[in-house]
Amino acid sequence: MSLLELRGVTVRFRQYGAGARELVAVNSVDFAIGEHEMLGLVGESGCGKTTLGRAILRLVPLAAGEVRWRGARIDRLGQRAFRPLRGELQYVFQDPHACLDPRMTLLESVAEPLRGLDPDTDALDRARRAQERLDEVGIAADLAARYPHQLSGGQLQRAVIARALVVDPRFVVCDEPVSALDVSVQGQIVSLLERIRDERGLASLFISHNLAVVARLCRRVMVMYRGRIVETAERRAIVETPLHPYTRELLDAVPGIDAGARGRLLRRAARARPAVDDSTPAAACAYAARCPHVLPRCRVERPALQPAGESRLVACHRAGEWPGGLPPLASV
Repeated sequence: MSLLELRGVTVRFRQYGAGARELVAVNSVDFAIGEHEMLGLVGESGCGKTTLGRAILRLVPLAAGEVRWRGARIDRLGQRAFRPLRGELQYVFQDPHACLDPRMTLLESVAEPLRGLDPDTDALDRARRAQERLDEVGIAADLAARYPHQLSGGQLQRAVIARALVVDPRFVVCDEPVSALDVSVQGQIVSLLERIRDERGLASLFISHNLAVVARLCRRVMVMYRGRIVETAERRAIVETPLHPYTRELLDAVPGIDAGARGRLLRRAARARPAVDDSTPAAACAYAARCPHVLPRCRVERPALQPAGESRLVACHRAGEWPGGLPPLASV
């Protein structure tokens, strides 16, 4: 049995003002995460990744579908019934500056979840457990006594990770935990997450727009575009033999050593793919307006997410034409 399972999860937001309409942020998403598995979710900004992660923890309501935790449906639980699960399901937010109280020291912020989720602990025990988690992520006691404005972004992100771990969860959503950091610090945080994954055996959903980071941390990767999963596969298959044109685009966007070649690639891609067309019919492939491999069929028929080999799903009418994977755009 899967630890976490999503079935047909859909999230909609109502847009008000002139030309009010309903925005579908997450559209019929299905996936499952097993014990100790770190599943990667990658896609560009605005594709619905964060909304999906928040929907799992009931931070945004579902319009349709269901979320199951250890086989039991949890999306319909009332607040009181869901409260005991807060300790099992935790969230690491993208911006540490926005989610740490500026009036509290790091130690106080990390200990705070224990007040609500483990009320039997006293202040001394909470402080001890908080410092243990801070030690685990590389924050010494002298830094733990400081306030957020006195520390760097990398130190704050470590504290946010410690706060998620202090209640000993079984599952964590990591929402772009390195995107707001300097490149030199990103590698340190990724290494920290690797160590925590290996030592604790946590199950997690790792969200990022950087496919290189996701492929380093996660054995299985989902690619999301405009609210839908368009490809799911083992990381090696995603990197070496991408079958969806959008996955190929994400791979081509990963910076390489040859800056000149990358620049030529991006210029060619810009000529090949027009801007996203928000008027794309609902029945069409959402990627059709940008796809260099588009067919007339793609503009009138949305491809379903279908098996394409062992442990692989792809939503593309032409996926069967590239058994060896899509070549880089520069060679198209």
